[in-house]
Amino acid sequence: MHNYLDFEKPISDLEGKIIELKKLATEDESIDTTDEIGRLEVRVREAIVEIYSKLNPWQKTQVARHPQRPHFVDYAKTLFQEFTPLAGDRKFSEDAAIQAGLARFRGQPVAVIGQEKGNDTKSRIKHNFGSPRPEGYRKAIRILEMADRFGLPVISLVDTAGAYPGVGAEERGQAEAIARSTEMCLGVKVPLVSVVIGEGGSGGAIAIATGNKVYMLEHSIYSVISPEGAASILWRDSTRAREAATNMKITAEDLKSLGVIDGIISEPLGGAHRDPDSVIAATGDVIANALAEMASRSGEQLRNDRRQKFLAMGRNL
Repeated sequence: MHNYLDFEKPISDLEGKIIELKKLATEDESIDTTDEIGRLEVRVREAIVEIYSKLNPWQKTQVARHPQRPHFVDYAKTLFQEFTPLAGDRKFSEDAAIQAGLARFRGQPVAVIGQEKGNDTKSRIKHNFGSPRPEGYRKAIRILEMADRFGLPVISLVDTAGAYPGVGAEERGQAEAIARSTEMCLGVKVPLVSVVIGEGGSGGAIAIATGNKVYMLEHSIYSVISPEGAASILWRDSTRAREAATNMKITAEDLKSLGVIDGIISEPLGGAHRDPDSVIAATGDVIANALAEMASRSGEQLRNDRRQKFLAMGRNL
């Protein structure tokens, strides 16, 4: 069953009528609803085009968080062959919020890191809703070190509201783990391509997104804090999240214009959740092109390019 966002009510109403007509035709074969269904399908497409052509930042935030949006496991299943997940940070425990391991991408050996939110109650609890603890980032560091040692390109898929802010996580050095993961991303001498596939929240995202090439899906968001968190801090009112989202410049278009990301990956009409296969394929093509572009560069060049890229951000603002 499709989950509709609050601004998608016109689409919901039209698609509901289509379902009713199809059910009616199934129950009584003498009733021909083909023409009416065809007209409604045209109206659905027109409604989707109209609504999604003028999404505001808060609506894009809702799309980025859509429960049916493809997650890391969906990308891993399609994009990578022989994916072998590696568990644990060899210091404390395994953190399922960050998935990492070795794989082949279109025949090329790579290291893969990403956040997984889960898609039902059981899996969301298992993956802590995509909010990693320190051991998750230390696992990422372990994979990055391995990739650097064996000359494996790194692909990271970002989708988190932010790192887990619990007491236990803070006691085990959350900030230190995020800082070291970010430092490791900056230091590796292999190509690092990052894609924000949903939410890119705060240090929880940047810890694995400090890449040579950083891309965002069209309706994803990338920010220093969630709109709700920003509203709570600035105005002590989380209900002003819509206003915060607009002022924070968190959309792919905003961040491309500011030079924070390198490119935007188009989503299917109505968002990635309406056609996961096509958006995953498009993401794979962008990653492949980025890796091919960097193939001739030396390890020192890759590292220096990455450092200069991030040091240059904000200089011209």
